[in-house]
Amino acid sequence: MTAGTVPPLVELAGVGKSYGPVRALSDVRLTVRAGEVACVLGDNGAGKSTLIKIITGLHRPDEGEFRVDGEPVRLSGPRAALGLGIAAVHQDLATVPLMPVWRNFFLGSELTRGRGPFQRLDIARMKRTADAELRGMGIVLDDLDQPVGSLSGGQRQSVAIARAVHFGARVLVLDEPTAALGVKQSGVVLKYIVAARERGLGVVFITHNPHHAYLVGDHFTVLRLGAVELSAARGAVSLEELITRMAGGAELAALRHELGQAAGGGAGAGPGEDGDDAGT
Repeated sequence: MTAGTVPPLVELAGVGKSYGPVRALSDVRLTVRAGEVACVLGDNGAGKSTLIKIITGLHRPDEGEFRVDGEPVRLSGPRAALGLGIAAVHQDLATVPLMPVWRNFFLGSELTRGRGPFQRLDIARMKRTADAELRGMGIVLDDLDQPVGSLSGGQRQSVAIARAVHFGARVLVLDEPTAALGVKQSGVVLKYIVAARERGLGVVFITHNPHHAYLVGDHFTVLRLGAVELSAARGAVSLEELITRMAGGAELAALRHELGQAAGGGAGAGPGEDGDDAGT
């Protein structure tokens, strides 16, 4: 099979989702390929959260088709998604702040040794494995025994990303990973997004920040009120157009015109009123 015929890792074709009378998604199309970052942008209420839930198996679409490796699937839940290599890193990171880094890395999947009543945690092996995996992603921590809550926001995101990669993720869904971070820590996270792409993963980067998306993205999908406002490869869209389309180009232009008219009317009223006053 040639590179051109390799099916996408994940593909959404004409996907729609409603919650009672509320239409959350309508005819959404998204393709996630190995070694690419697919950015999904949109403001609050655009449908990003619903899209995440569908990709990770939490919800099923009402319409359209969800394909993994080119085959239609109906995920029964997040565990089924994980079984297919689809992992999500949510904003809360699913970490325990007071536990050490190595323990959080293996949280729920601890390595043990011995049998029966003599079974115990294999702490040494977990520390070695966590350190090797983190270093493989370019993350060097001096002390894996430090509480994960003592790390910076960017470092915690990076640990969560490395953990997902270690446990077999082929598609990494990142839910607003830079939303609560400053410029420096956002840069740390973006660097590890690129590292995941270079390891051959497909990355779905959910964000409302077009500047961050444009730094790492290979393809951009802009959602607006549940529908696709823009779907374009990196070479086909500029950062300025991405910002405009995300803000709602037509509505933004109308607002600019309306504000311009209001300012012009206010400016014109002043001299007229002054003239009337002068004449009385």
